[in-house]
Amino acid sequence: MKLKNAYFYTLREDVKDEDSISGNLLVKAGYIKKTSAGIYMMLPMGLKVQEKIQNIIRRHMEEYHCQEIKMPALIAQEYYEKSGRMKNFGPSLFRLKDRTGKDMVLGPTHEELFVLAAKSMIRSYKNMPFNLYQFQTKYRDEPRARFGLIRVKEFVMKDAYSFDADAEGLDVSYQQMMDVYKKSFDEMGINYRIVKADTGVMGGLLSEEFQAITPIGEDTVCYCDECGYTSNLEICQCVNTEKPMPLIYKEKELVHTPNAGSIEEVCAYLQKPKDNFVKTLIFTADDKIYGVMVRGDREVSVTKLQKLLKADNVEMADNDTVEEVTGAKVGFAGPIGLKCPLIMDDEVSKMNYFITGANKTDYHYIDVAQSDFKAEYIADIRQAMPGDLCPNCGKPLSFTKGIEVGNIFKLGTKYSQALGLTYLNKDNESKDVWMGSYGIGIGRCMAAIVEQNHDDKGIIWPINIAPYPLEIIIAITKDEKQVSIANKLYDTLQENGIDVLLDDRDERPGVKFNDADLIGIPLRLTVGKKALEGIVELKDRKTQEVKDIPLDNILDELKKYPLFKK
Repeated sequence: MKLKNAYFYTLREDVKDEDSISGNLLVKAGYIKKTSAGIYMMLPMGLKVQEKIQNIIRRHMEEYHCQEIKMPALIAQEYYEKSGRMKNFGPSLFRLKDRTGKDMVLGPTHEELFVLAAKSMIRSYKNMPFNLYQFQTKYRDEPRARFGLIRVKEFVMKDAYSFDADAEGLDVSYQQMMDVYKKSFDEMGINYRIVKADTGVMGGLLSEEFQAITPIGEDTVCYCDECGYTSNLEICQCVNTEKPMPLIYKEKELVHTPNAGSIEEVCAYLQKPKDNFVKTLIFTADDKIYGVMVRGDREVSVTKLQKLLKADNVEMADNDTVEEVTGAKVGFAGPIGLKCPLIMDDEVSKMNYFITGANKTDYHYIDVAQSDFKAEYIADIRQAMPGDLCPNCGKPLSFTKGIEVGNIFKLGTKYSQALGLTYLNKDNESKDVWMGSYGIGIGRCMAAIVEQNHDDKGIIWPINIAPYPLEIIIAITKDEKQVSIANKLYDTLQENGIDVLLDDRDERPGVKFNDADLIGIPLRLTVGKKALEGIVELKDRKTQEVKDIPLDNILDELKKYPLFKK
């Protein structure tokens, strides 16, 4: 492509409303443009990057004979009602009615429609296994769209669904998709970890995420360098290291703690460390209220709590609810005399003689014992934190941030049972089909690659992901000989199958060089004064290596780079 008469622009200043490196650089470099919160145009070069990512995935999907289809984005609401997911998605669904008054949604994900497609074919065990996939736009009304392409309301996802006759068949399909994902992310050059994760609104038996490691990531990955254990923080298993304290009898004591409604304030007032305290937090789970107890320096894992209670929605109670069940202002909740069931973290069950709120404004109890209250549930409901041990080998866990770029689910028979997807086995018995679901966020891949590949000048694309692997810059467009040599070189490279960007704009060389660095084209050929002597300058964007190359040797030189090898 020649830039002079093309749709191409860049911005000189950082973008004020972009809160991530990738969002800022992709907007500055003219790859994307925000139209409103969480919604972006995909501009010409951005679209080329997206298509290259999709083609990598498509090639590996087709290695396993997966078939590509295209589902509608506009879906009748009744399918989500049948699967029971209307409540799960809640306000994140974009809902509308057609002119007849029929309830419709913009698809947040497509399990239900893939089941519908499978029902048209599956009659017998002989019709399986198979795998269908698509690249489709999804819509989710995110309450807080942010981080550029990482958290958006409209995005392209590659979603695939496998159909098998039994659990053993699903295991095979699941492993095939694991291989596809590893190959795809490896080819994209993404640094990632595979982590155990919550199944969330998808449900099913197992979920694993592919987390691109980057400081901007919304997820926290817990991992062990010793044994390889990995998990998303929200479900990371916590190991108890507390030993039960000797049962030396103490009487609990009510103490005045004026205006000390937070852990920090109580610690300061009583001059005790946080791990001497037990917090009692009030949560609502669907239509029920619970008091949740964790050590003072811990945080509750809402995901663990939700799974324990088998609830669709779990959140902190509002102030009125807290005051109703405690009889006190917010900040003084405790387990003794609480007017709702108690859930105690298993770490707390090993503690004795700790400090809690007294359910009385401006008061706490000290020396509280296990016998002073009764918990309805005792379970691991806390978040892991630095210093915690690996549940597999007992070595210290490490923590890092990640962007979820892909996930794979063993759905089991969740959707087939809900939507009536059955088959006849060898004994002519009706059985439920076993399903898997596999997703990759295309925009998130693009963002993750930029987060992991940039410098203070701009983006550094891997050569197989870049919109163009090579750019030719004409230093002085008023020099007809430079223009002639550059155009001839452009034609030669195009004829040899190399997709080339030619900057033939009437701009100063410095502007062109800065733009080339910003948009991140991997290789740059500069046609300048030396071109009249048959020499052009080749620069590697990543290594910053610069060398003079005879024009006659350009093709041989480019063959040294992986993408150009024939």
